[in-house]
Amino acid sequence: MASVRITKKFDFEMAHALWNYDGACRNIHGHSYKLFVTVRGEPVEDESDVKNGMVMDFGDLKRIVQDHIVNKFDHSVVVSDRAPHDFIGRVEQMFEKYELTPFQPTSENLLLLFAEILKKELPSSVELVALRLYETENSYAEWLREDNT
Repeated sequence: MASVRITKKFDFEMAHALWNYDGACRNIHGHSYKLFVTVRGEPVEDESDVKNGMVMDFGDLKRIVQDHIVNKFDHSVVVSDRAPHDFIGRVEQMFEKYELTPFQPTSENLLLLFAEILKKELPSSVELVALRLYETENSYAEWLREDNT
């Protein structure tokens, strides 16, 4: 049987700041992120299976990514836990949703986190092969399984 890749795109809004950085990104700012998730597997070949012909139901992939990544990070402020972050709780209404990460919240590091999350949550019949995270229309970071085995 042939292996097939499927990809689904997700959009979310997120603010972040880079602690101890020497450029403009040290200030809290936001992006309209676009996350592309690609998995690989063999299409189901069982006529009696409702998923016949599918590597994975796109709806199932959507639910996994929404539940474990998008819902967590969409409209949140993300900063490193190494940065002074006591300001976050001072204006509760403006910081209802925030994430403290044990790393600098760059696109590269976020992809590493997303890859670990998805490898645990995806069904065993598929494997995560690629993630692409657009931070802006012209800039993205990419995680490939082949580079990480």
